[in-house]
Amino acid sequence: MCVDRTVAATSIYYICDMSRHRRSQLVVIAERQISLGGRVVPYVVKRSSVAKQVRFEVRNERGLTVILPRHCNLDVLDEMLESKSRWILDKMDRFVRAAQPADRGGLAFGDAVPYLGQEVRIVSCQGISSAESVELQGRTLMVYRGLECSDLDLLLEHWYRAQAARVLEQKASEFATAFGVRYSRFSIRGQRTRWASCSHRGTLSFNWRLIMAPEPVVDYVVIHEVAHLKEMNHTKGFWRLVAERCPSWRVHKKWLDDHGTELAAVLG
Repeated sequence: MCVDRTVAATSIYYICDMSRHRRSQLVVIAERQISLGGRVVPYVVKRSSVAKQVRFEVRNERGLTVILPRHCNLDVLDEMLESKSRWILDKMDRFVRAAQPADRGGLAFGDAVPYLGQEVRIVSCQGISSAESVELQGRTLMVYRGLECSDLDLLLEHWYRAQAARVLEQKASEFATAFGVRYSRFSIRGQRTRWASCSHRGTLSFNWRLIMAPEPVVDYVVIHEVAHLKEMNHTKGFWRLVAERCPSWRVHKKWLDDHGTELAAVLG
């Protein structure tokens, strides 16, 4: 199972990945468009045999998708879309803003970047050797650059990956012990469509960009995946397991819904 996200050039609607059987029950029944806030928004309507309520998804590769429960009538859509217009347009606009950092040519010294939900300022320090390193000192990210300077974005990505490996594996180990389970492998990856995943073989994989999010949000995602080592599904039993360790998981999930694309754009 995986936590699907909303990473750069993907989705900003954070949902849990479903099994192959559940995915196969989504059927496209219409392609329509509507005027929201003076903008024409095309969308696809899918029918689900398992959904219990209408769900809206905004993905940059295919725009707006509306998922309807089995017995929901198409006639109610216009009113529902208009009531959610601000949310829909905001999510679409986020994709436009997410592309801006890449257009300006990457990060520069003096910029602020997120780390565990806190803004840290990038500061250049000239080294006396060819070695290069990045070190966090309080709210300052000290970049020691050697005689031959490498790409700043690349240096920062390497630092983020190292921090993610250290922090997330420690959290995964602690939560696995709390749940009474064991994972077979742990990895840090650069997935474009997921924040994290748990395979049927017990491999936990996490997106290194997750380390930018506030720590309670990070904890939620780790708990979510570790809980899959006991329940490889998204049944009520699974969510009870998550709630035992993370009672406010809905709040943290919503934060990632709203801000996930912003994190992905930092080192787009």
